[in-house]
This record gives sequence, C-alpha cells and structure tokens, in this order.
Amino acid sequence: MSEELNKRNLWDKLKEYTSARIAIGRTGNSIPVQNSLEFKLAHAHARDAVYSKLDTDELHKDLAKHNLSIINIKSQADYREQYLQRPDLGRRIDAESNDLLKTHKGDYDIAIIIADGLSATAINQNIVPLLDILIPMFNMGKFKLSPLCLVEQGRVAIADDIGGILNAKLSLILIGERPGLSSADSMGAYITYAPRTGLTDESRNCISNIRPQGLPVQLAAEKIYYLIQQSLRRHLSGVHLKDDTDDKYFP
Repeated sequence: MSEELNKRNLWDKLKEYTSARIAIGRTGNSIPVQNSLEFKLAHAHARDAVYSKLDTDELHKDLAKHNLSIINIKSQADYREQYLQRPDLGRRIDAESNDLLKTHKGDYDIAIIIADGLSATAINQNIVPLLDILIPMFNMGKFKLSPLCLVEQGRVAIADDIGGILNAKLSLILIGERPGLSSADSMGAYITYAPRTGLTDESRNCISNIRPQGLPVQLAAEKIYYLIQQSLRRHLSGVHLKDDTDDKYFP
C-alpha cells in the first residue's frame, strides 16, 4: 500500500509541470469515467477553437492605444470549411485586400500581422497582452511599424504577401496554432526577413505555444524582439538565424 501511495505521489508531482494526460489510471480495460469526460471536453474545446472567429471589433478597441492604423484583411478562402480544405487559399490575400494594402505602402521596418489561423480563440485571448509589451519595445528601438493587419482565414504564408506589398523589411505574423487536447489557446509567432510571395518555411523563425500555460507573453516578447533585432542586423531569417536567448536563462 505504501509503495502504491509513493507511486501516486510521484505522478502527482510530475503533473504540476505538464497539462498532458499522464497517469490517468484505468477501470478494467477502460479509463476512469472522469478522465474520459475530461478528454471529451478537451476535444470539444479544440473543435470550437478551429471554428472560432476573430473578435475584430474588440481587437480594434483594445489595440487603438498603440496609435497605429488597423486594417482588416481577408485571404482568398471565403468561408471556414473552404479554408480548412484548401490551405493554399489561406496563404494568399484576396483582390480587395491587395488594393487596400497598396494604399498603405511605405518604408517600414516591421509589418505586424495578426491572423486567426486554426484558433482565433488564441488570438482573442493572447494578442493584446503580448502587443502591450512588444509594441512599446519596438517604439523604444525606434523601429518603423506598418499598420496592424487583422487577417481572417489566414495561414502563416499570407504574411509574405502582406509584408511584400507594404514594403516592409520584415514581417511578424502572430497566428492561432493548431489546437491540441490541452492547448486550444496556443498562439505562434513567425518572423520572415524580406517577405515576398513564394517563400517557404525554412525562411521563417517560429516561436510557438504562447499562452498562460505555455510560453508567457513577457518571455515571448523578449524572444521575438531579440530575433527581430538579429534578423534586421544580419539581413536574414529562418534556418540561418538561431535563437540563443535561452543562454540568458540557462547559462
């Protein structure tokens, strides 16, 4: 009995460090009812996240404090089912958005793009706290920022279209990631130097799992800022640009 209790205490301690489903036990050949219900609930949250929508009105209000123009952009995917079935359409902007972006063309250091991706829930919950830290850092660094672009039905590569049309040296897209069974609210950041249509994933740097139970927004902002500084200084991004900021925390 004492040995069994020690094993249980060991698993309880490990559970403090992860939201993964570990040591769920069993009842006969199945898992306990409580764990089964928790799994079904997590699956429902993940499905809801995929079909969630950007709260554009609220985002406009919450981001207005940064004194940047905010423009609404759409991909070539007209509706959610098409977006899920045709990833290629989510990577390109539609004709109306193309014309709108051309009116905002400038000489920017950074184009900031906010896209729903596969979890608008992640953006609705995490984007404001992140940008409240990150944009003041950009301002202190005297980077010239493009208008904020809110993208519906967008994939990561849509930042190549947007950054290229805006004539930005670098694009930063903040996007809802594919929801997991314990992370329906995970946001990712992708950094691309010299964005232009046709680039592939080796040209980008990614910081993922930005959320309260994952990578905290303060640390995420520091990592993003560091990579952008290095990217603009070295004129590159992707596989040739490494994130060594962990050396600061784990020397």
